[in-house]
Amino acid sequence: MKLSLLDRSRTRVDRPDAEGLTGSVARAVNAEKLGYDRFWVAEHHAVPGIASGSPPILLAAIGAQTERIRLGSGGVMLPNHQPFVVAEQFLMLEALYPGRIDLGLGRSLGFTAPVRKALRYDSDAPDSFEQDLVSLRGYLDGDATVTARPKASHRIPMFVMATGRGLTTAAKLGMPVVVGGPILADESLGDRLEAYRKDFQPSERAPAPYVAISLDVTVAEDEATARDLALPEAWAMARSRQIGEFPPLESIESIRGQAWSSQTRGRVESSLDRAVLGDASAVRRRLGELADRTDADELIASTSTYDREALLASDDALRQLI
Repeated sequence: MKLSLLDRSRTRVDRPDAEGLTGSVARAVNAEKLGYDRFWVAEHHAVPGIASGSPPILLAAIGAQTERIRLGSGGVMLPNHQPFVVAEQFLMLEALYPGRIDLGLGRSLGFTAPVRKALRYDSDAPDSFEQDLVSLRGYLDGDATVTARPKASHRIPMFVMATGRGLTTAAKLGMPVVVGGPILADESLGDRLEAYRKDFQPSERAPAPYVAISLDVTVAEDEATARDLALPEAWAMARSRQIGEFPPLESIESIRGQAWSSQTRGRVESSLDRAVLGDASAVRRRLGELADRTDADELIASTSTYDREALLASDDALRQLI
């Protein structure tokens, strides 16, 4: 499998949000040195725990500090944008960093009703995701009635961040998919991926189906250490269920010193159990099982933890496994 990273520019308690962005840039530079295939960034709006709301701007900053690694979005949430504007942004990135730009696209909306209102989302509007993908592809390829500039010297790969409907849409349009989240544990995943591959309509951009899987992967000297490193992300996820917003990462010591309700403990343990973590041999075995079950072409690790040095060490250890 190809091996890539998805970085969500996670913020830390009592630290400036800007460090979430500079940390992403530094991690990308390190990922290039380690030989990762891609480095992707995400789009989240008004989320206390995530600093990046604009993948194109962050990718421009990362591109200026790297030379070879592919850069992309995981993803741009298409319902929040006009396809023509997305095309212009990524054509500019392609012009600046030729042959290095990917465009991952999702359909998720803002996390809360006020955010969706700020994004001018119309709840009565019809679902236009599939048509927006077609329009965007036309603008990128110069096949639309309006020509987006600058013209691309390389065709920009497009990926669908897919769950259920996304897999169907990607197969119909002949697009690669990135599969992550709860669907990875779903017993129907194998059948869904089989249907995607069977129904895939080859296109100029993608002559064959392509599946990338995305999940948290933490490699440490032993399972206990790996679970500790993954704890801040699992804790933040559990807290988001309680307080209605996704918070900054807290240190392991701070989390251990707080009172845990039985519900919070259950959610944290469930999140840790879904992640791939442990020593090198355990992680290699779990990833091998996942590869056998999905026949994936690529792994995109979306790992985060409070300790940035430990995160870079995990990236290093993971790169050595694949």
